[in-house]
Amino acid sequence: MALIVARVVEPGHEMAFQEWARGILAAAATTIGYLGGGLFHPVVDGGPWIIVHRFRNQDALQRWLDSPQRAGFFDNIEGHRHTEVARRELTGMETWFAAANPAGSVPPRWKMAASSAIGIFPISLFGSAVLGPHLAALPLVLRTACFAALFSVLMTYLSMPLVTRVLRRWLRPGQPASSPNTKPQKEIP
Repeated sequence: MALIVARVVEPGHEMAFQEWARGILAAAATTIGYLGGGLFHPVVDGGPWIIVHRFRNQDALQRWLDSPQRAGFFDNIEGHRHTEVARRELTGMETWFAAANPAGSVPPRWKMAASSAIGIFPISLFGSAVLGPHLAALPLVLRTACFAALFSVLMTYLSMPLVTRVLRRWLRPGQPASSPNTKPQKEIP
């Protein structure tokens, strides 16, 4: 589950906003079920800044949205020189593609499916060839649970971040493969 928020910052207040955004990312990192986040610079001058929060599930997201820490960042509006212009919650496969396309919508479903197949293939091959023989004696349910855990962890933390980075031009045609405007300023583990 990902929460993506776009905020427009008044010219001349970018440094204060970045400090505020780092603070809210750090506060979110203390939420149970928080998986990380980042701050993305505008693609064009005067464009929106993008804050991405990733959560394990809807309950974790709701804990953050209802938290006093988050409320504290919005209670004192004095000095705020930025306005929320868009908010989107992504679930399922869309969350893997959020960082690859922070400023717009996710790629078409067929591109997400093709990218996911590319990410799943080596994990599936590894699981079948290397782990399969060692897990063959386990009951079907336990063997399947082992593969599900392996797939989930490797897809989330290794395979899909690599696939979305390598396929960036294909997933986002018309945008440069690497640009300082599309890299997260700070990644919070």
